[in-house]
Amino acid sequence: MIIVINRFLLRKGFRGIALWPFLIVREEKLKSDVVFLNHEKIHVRQQLELLVVFFYLWYAIEFLVRWVGHKNRYLAYKNICFEREAYLHEKDRNYLKQRSFWDFLKYV
Repeated sequence: MIIVINRFLLRKGFRGIALWPFLIVREEKLKSDVVFLNHEKIHVRQQLELLVVFFYLWYAIEFLVRWVGHKNRYLAYKNICFEREAYLHEKDRNYLKQRSFWDFLKYV
């Protein structure tokens, strides 16, 4: 994972985004935030499992479906299966060592 610091590439309110193989972060201090980095590493694993392109397609489609259902962009984002898995396990530094292939399906 290659970490890039650039606050201009991110919308307001975003601290960072994993775009395989890059992690774009808003601030230098995020490079040492263990919980944040673990969250993003979970996304990188998800992206690799879905051969990157299919991750982004699934993410976009699920976001749109949930946005229609919730009528709220933030709730739609928080309920995407990839985000649910990452938020639930971001504090577990051993999660990726024990995580099964396509574990994000548990959160659909």
